[in-house]
Amino acid sequence: MKMCRNMIKMKVSVFLVKFLWILTVCTGDTEVSCVFTERCILPCSFQIAPQVVIHWTHLEAGLGVHSYYDNQDQLQNQHHIYRNRTSLFKAQIPRGNASLQLTGVKVQDEGRYQCFISTINGNKDSFINVKVDAPVHKINIQQVENRITCSSEGIYPEPELTWSTTPPSNMDPHNTPTVQQNEMQLYSISSSLILSHSDTDLVHICTVSTPTNRKRAAWRKLAPINGSTTETIISCAASNFSSSDLVWRFNHLQMILNQSRTDGRSTVSEEWRQQVKDVSKSGDITLQDLSSEQEGIYTCELSNAEEMLITDTSVKISGGNSVNVGGIIGGVIGAVLVLTAAAVGLLLYYKKKKGQQENGTRRSSGAETMSTNFEDT
Repeated sequence: MKMCRNMIKMKVSVFLVKFLWILTVCTGDTEVSCVFTERCILPCSFQIAPQVVIHWTHLEAGLGVHSYYDNQDQLQNQHHIYRNRTSLFKAQIPRGNASLQLTGVKVQDEGRYQCFISTINGNKDSFINVKVDAPVHKINIQQVENRITCSSEGIYPEPELTWSTTPPSNMDPHNTPTVQQNEMQLYSISSSLILSHSDTDLVHICTVSTPTNRKRAAWRKLAPINGSTTETIISCAASNFSSSDLVWRFNHLQMILNQSRTDGRSTVSEEWRQQVKDVSKSGDITLQDLSSEQEGIYTCELSNAEEMLITDTSVKISGGNSVNVGGIIGGVIGAVLVLTAAAVGLLLYYKKKKGQQENGTRRSSGAETMSTNFEDT
């Protein structure tokens, strides 16, 4: 008897599990992933019938999203955060389509939505679970002194950041990234490493990821080079990297060149048009007419949809185009001394000439006096 009861309980339990599974599959929420700032469609359908009433509601926040009845939109109870951002496909409502179009997606739009439909045939509820995704677009990675920093921003949901190297090395396991969230609920993340002298041959790789996407940036520093005032070639050293975009920068901030690798179009900044001579297929740049003002860090950024390769090269200019302030000052002083000596010489010459003229005048006057006295005697 006891065994029969246990068998009955087991069968009931199995039945309940199967029933709940079928119920979840048949009536479960529809999952929709929306991209931040873009357009998103929340699906909802019903059996065709007249006198259609449609109410869209954000259940968790208790907000009115969009209503439709009497053959027109009814937005009196629409919450202000949805204003001018919602619409229905009105031409398709008579065909049973009550889907909602949401534009300019925000993080606040995330949550569970109810699509309530009422017709003369009865009522129907559909539930849509909306996830918002602001993918990782760009990773910034650079070196300042002996510290290398990796950062990214404008991400949702909260991202993760990890470091690795090629070849593999012993890295600080206690390096915890700094994560912040702005007023739009988007995340920024940053992490730094202290470089040692043994890291000179390493490629440092920073990976930023969310549940839906990830990007990584690889950074390396090449040996310093001596540039020339006539022509200097700076290597990007990326012949095996398949890229869609190339960017050259000076001292991390100043743009030199931006090139689309797909169509080969290049844009050179106004400040560098006289210096940029050529760009090779591998990304190497040839510069000309450099001066001491162009000494610094040159950065090559190669990127595609998933990763970026960043190469820093320190360039020191050797040649004759730098301005020698000491030489200029010495030349000016020398010119002043020469002019002063010439002026003194002219003054002495003038005084000597004047003295000679005065002596001649005295001799002539004395001779006339002697002649007069002789005649009187």
